[in-house]
Amino acid sequence: MKILIGLLIIALGAFCQSSSYVPINKIKSWSWESYWLVQGVFAWLLFPFLGALLAVPEGQSLMALFASADPFHLWMTVLFGVLWGVGGLTFGLSMRYLGVALGQSISLGTCAALGTILGPLLLQAFFPDMNAVASLTSGVLWGVAVTLLGITIIGIAGGRKAREVKSENSTVTDFNFPKGILIALLAGCMSGCFNVGLTFGQDIHFEATSPLFASLPATLLVTLGGFLTNASYCLYQNRKNRTFSDYANKAVWANNLLFCCLAGLLWYSQFFGLSLGKGFLAESDTLLTFSFCILMALNVTFSNVWGIILREWNGASRSTIAVLVIGLLILIVSSFLPQLL
Repeated sequence: MKILIGLLIIALGAFCQSSSYVPINKIKSWSWESYWLVQGVFAWLLFPFLGALLAVPEGQSLMALFASADPFHLWMTVLFGVLWGVGGLTFGLSMRYLGVALGQSISLGTCAALGTILGPLLLQAFFPDMNAVASLTSGVLWGVAVTLLGITIIGIAGGRKAREVKSENSTVTDFNFPKGILIALLAGCMSGCFNVGLTFGQDIHFEATSPLFASLPATLLVTLGGFLTNASYCLYQNRKNRTFSDYANKAVWANNLLFCCLAGLLWYSQFFGLSLGKGFLAESDTLLTFSFCILMALNVTFSNVWGIILREWNGASRSTIAVLVIGLLILIVSSFLPQLL
């Protein structure tokens, strides 16, 4: 029963993340770099900080926790957050050229597979005595393999769509499958660094911290690194495009701040849900290792629900939609496969 509750919590977080780009459509009169930076303040700083406070016992502080943490693990957690930030930047471009459904499918699928495997492999390289690769059981590896199969099939569906859908029938005005697929794969590879950062920071918590909140301090460190990457790029774009005036547009501040806040909250919900869900998966080491992959696979599933709602697959043939559905079903199966083996 605990495992089911944990999976449902992770699923809820995935649904929230997949919905996080909907409020962005309500933002008015701001350039991409302006609203991306503002929503990032909420998604990568404010809400992760508030979440991390839940992991702090009475009489303690986050600063004391970080000061007492192993410096190597702490800075590796932040470093992989910086690398994950590159994935966040290219993630938006993948959706520009592929749409919400296909862009998130390819990016998050690749992120799921690499994010699951890279953490234990790098820990093994730095700390052989930890035997971190033991967590990559046959069940986990089979789950990753099936996830990659699902990605491939969804990619085939995207290629078919590119040939079938005329530009006037598609809501993705800049649809470019070859360019989009390369950007999505890059975004997925770099985004997988998020879970690598969490792996390095898995012991950064107080002994008295509840297992439900144990990974939230590390989540804050990773998102802090990602914020540094994104903020640097956005401010550069503000300067290059002369869009600093966006922030002075008082007429839209209330509206834009509200929807940036909502987008940031929905986005952060995935990792808050992941932390809570892992607390209920403690009885299964395999599911704990595979939990990040489960989150990403569910993100893909829900993002395609939004893709259908936003009519991004309008004009595609029934056979192409069938290929897409098969890929999604395989991704769903991959989420539960490790527990069945």
